[in-house]
Amino acid sequence: MRKLKEYDLSFAGLKVGKHRFVYSIDKHFLELFPFEDLNDIHQTVTVDLDKKNNLMEFHFRNEGTVNVNCDLSNEPFDLPVHGELFLLVKFGEEYNDDADEWLVLPYHEHQLNIAQYIYEMLVLSIPAKRVHPDVLNGTMHSEVLDRLQALAPKETPETPEHIDPRWAALKNLITEQ
Repeated sequence: MRKLKEYDLSFAGLKVGKHRFVYSIDKHFLELFPFEDLNDIHQTVTVDLDKKNNLMEFHFRNEGTVNVNCDLSNEPFDLPVHGELFLLVKFGEEYNDDADEWLVLPYHEHQLNIAQYIYEMLVLSIPAKRVHPDVLNGTMHSEVLDRLQALAPKETPETPEHIDPRWAALKNLITEQ
């Protein structure tokens, strides 16, 4: 995928020490992956690389907004999200990405494409339940919300005449100590 070439980090020419890379992520980035739950995205991804003699530590952080549809009202809104991902890169005989937290690159490799790690961090930072803030504070009125309210189960008051007599008998078992 040469469209992701800008996410190739060439670490061979970097000195031992800390390095920072900043990426601005928008809808075009997510179009390169099979993810269609977002209307739009505006994220800043910061990648801190700590290069050592025999390994590299990557610390990914994202912050910004994603435009998603509310799970209750289906109204689009901007949801602020942030997340983190840590990746340890070791060197070995052959490529191995079996673990989530570390990666083994062959000794002859000189660059790493980090697009997949950025994508996974972005997707995992989006909450599973997305509710519009106006729904939460009660100011949004829509036909969908009115219908959900009408179909919601009604609560019955717990008055003495509604309590099952079998449960009421159990209250007599409580003794004071």
